[in-house]
Amino acid sequence: MMFTGQVALVTGGSRGIGRATALAFAENGADIAFCHLADDEKAAETANEIKAFGRRVFVASLNVSDISAARQFAGDAEVALGPISILFNNAGANIRKPFEEVTEADYDSILDVHLKGMFFMAQTVYRGMLARGSGCIINVASQLGIKGGPNIAAYCAAKAGIAGFTRALAWEAAPRGIRVNAIAPGPIDTDLVRRNPVEWQEAFKARLPSGRFGTPEEIAATALLLAGPHGGYYVGATLSPNGGDVMY
Repeated sequence: MMFTGQVALVTGGSRGIGRATALAFAENGADIAFCHLADDEKAAETANEIKAFGRRVFVASLNVSDISAARQFAGDAEVALGPISILFNNAGANIRKPFEEVTEADYDSILDVHLKGMFFMAQTVYRGMLARGSGCIINVASQLGIKGGPNIAAYCAAKAGIAGFTRALAWEAAPRGIRVNAIAPGPIDTDLVRRNPVEWQEAFKARLPSGRFGTPEEIAATALLLAGPHGGYYVGATLSPNGGDVMY
């Protein structure tokens, strides 16, 4: 119960990596605030699972690229649960198109969620963390921000930007008691990956040294490490549990 008395805020927390991480923090003692985007049924299921651990939960539906809504959510969460100790900055989106077909609206929608949304959600909770002299921010990047990939240029650019943002903020935050790191997952067995044809999935697995996709729980375990008492020497790091898809 290493997070007893703490509040973790998770964006994109109704399913996939966000859900697994919210549950992992709850199982280890934290109260949970999480947001989702028009995913009420799955959000209710996740909230009930959090409550089953005896934890308090605060839930809202919003688009994290709407900065005023995101700030309202964080403020309401603190009123309901108390000061936010941990931010798991996870919400994301993707559009697959050849580079020459990407529109300005496509580009803006991807960058607004990933970079703008993450940047200002971090800023929103950062001020309180500064006042308390402690806190943990974990931004979710992707191994695709390291290796790139076809038909997802905007997504790859955004995810690479998250790693750069993480390093920059860590320089400012670490001397003031706030840990800032990132996780760059490889292919994970989520709804998003399952939408791809089975043939594509099997071919991808065959190329991985691990021979399989990762699980959301494995990413959650990485978040627990970074936020927990044994993660104190990670500063501006990007950990990439990816089954060997990228080795560096």
